[in-house]
Amino acid sequence: MMSNAPERRDCVVIIPMYNERENAAAVIDAVLALEHGFDVLVIDDNSPDGTADIVKAKMAEHPGRVLLTERTGKLGLGTAYIEGFRRALAEGYGYVFEMDADFSHNPADLERLRRACAEEGADVAVGSRYLTGVNVVNWPMGRVLMSYYASKYVRIVTGLPVHDTTAGFVCYRRRVLEAFDLDAIRFKGYAFQIEMKFTAHKMGFRVVEVPIVFVNRVLGTSKMNSSIFGEAVFGVIRLKLNSIFHKYPRRGSGILHKK
Repeated sequence: MMSNAPERRDCVVIIPMYNERENAAAVIDAVLALEHGFDVLVIDDNSPDGTADIVKAKMAEHPGRVLLTERTGKLGLGTAYIEGFRRALAEGYGYVFEMDADFSHNPADLERLRRACAEEGADVAVGSRYLTGVNVVNWPMGRVLMSYYASKYVRIVTGLPVHDTTAGFVCYRRRVLEAFDLDAIRFKGYAFQIEMKFTAHKMGFRVVEVPIVFVNRVLGTSKMNSSIFGEAVFGVIRLKLNSIFHKYPRRGSGILHKK
């Protein structure tokens, strides 16, 4: 007898959302339309603009391919992703992605990140704005310089050989997230992205940077602010100091840069 259950795919894209009604339906449709087949897991932080209702409509339209976790309020980007990681692992996905909701990341580039991990041997694939220069469109120059030099600062302080340390467009193989102690991840803002890459590096996982073009959002409001960015800049000192006294289990080896 044939089952009516939806086919389980091996890739899920975690998309945190807060007040993204202008983008929610379009970004979900763009991800679901990709050739390989990606599911979507939205983490909604109780958006007052009705974002969750839009996601629920997509869940009804695409049974089994769109998942939703609703939280009680804005609890931080890092905690949203950690909650998403836990659910993705529980659902059995082999490749787990991070992506913004506002089309600053091109959904088509998910295919390139997947290939880097699934076909080319990486454990973590980072969509990098700074691997081949500065590939950012429509950001104010001050913000570009702040982001670019913050990543350089992080590299100097931590020794992390990744050009775009705060990138939020990432693919993790399942085994990486399973090896992490997710309860031990300290940072909640953009420093969360640094801590995840740094921890993967210290554990010996193979990290690849895949060059992308980052485009500033057209619709909706940016969630970036100076306090979030400040955590990313000043928190790395504590991250480095803590790493001196922490023994990381070695799981793999190597940092690669994909041209």
